[in-house]
Amino acid sequence: MNDSLQSVKERTEGNRAILIAGPTASGKSALALQLAKAHNGVIINADSMQLYEDLRLVSARPSAEEEVEVPHRLYGVLPSSRAFSTGAWLRLVTEELETAWGQGQLPILVGGTGLYFKGLTEGFAELPEIPDEVRTRARSLGDREGTSGLKTALADAGDEEAAEDLNDPQRLARALEVVLATGKPLSHWQREQQSAPLLVADDCTRIVLAPPRPWLHERIGLRARLMLAEEGQQEVKALLARKLSPKLPAMRAIGVAEIGAYLSGECDLEQTIHRLTVATRQYAKRQETWFRNQMANWQRVDPSAEINLKEIY
Repeated sequence: MNDSLQSVKERTEGNRAILIAGPTASGKSALALQLAKAHNGVIINADSMQLYEDLRLVSARPSAEEEVEVPHRLYGVLPSSRAFSTGAWLRLVTEELETAWGQGQLPILVGGTGLYFKGLTEGFAELPEIPDEVRTRARSLGDREGTSGLKTALADAGDEEAAEDLNDPQRLARALEVVLATGKPLSHWQREQQSAPLLVADDCTRIVLAPPRPWLHERIGLRARLMLAEEGQQEVKALLARKLSPKLPAMRAIGVAEIGAYLSGECDLEQTIHRLTVATRQYAKRQETWFRNQMANWQRVDPSAEINLKEIY
């Protein structure tokens, strides 16, 4: 991946792009649509859940009507049976950037997946493929013993650095998978496989939507009720009927477990709305923490106030 992405970076230097990050329900898609209409833009998805084809309403993908108004790319392009990595997304987005620039369009990348934006602007370490049995072993350990068990296993396997530095269970499990599969710590692969950034900071308008907490919470509550509309229920019902592995990313999307419990009669309507609201608030808080720590030099925009598009781009 290194050579191909580095050559793309050399070819695309000087081309403009707008990057819009922000927590869920903060109005990213609406702002992207406004900017795309004003600047001959093409909207490119940078949200890991909106890649999947089965959950348009539940994942808050742009509507079919919005997708007609301006070009949208990388929305609903994956089956839910497939796992997907940041490196794989970068390969897809490379093609979309080159196509947009080649057609004289302004790429507007929008989403809530911080790692995607980090890979775009800072480079990305492509990790080796992990055998299924190793992944299952690491994830099962995390399910049984939690963060402390993963840290102990990492240290025992020879990756003391990751055991000390990481605290998120998913990232700990990923580090354990790597050292178990390759015999080398995560930091080794991050150094050796680091690619050049695809986008140059000076060529990008980089925005993080930073709404007031009460405003965001109100919108999250409204979204929770919308997810329980008939369309949302049918999306989840159809997905669950496929009996996919619960460890797949699409099966772990907010709304799948909660609406599934409602459909099975385990929870009533108000309990389900509460569960959806709490889960979405917690996710938004994790996103805000990431953006605050990893995107400190990005422009902050308050979506609860009137936005002057000319001040953005």
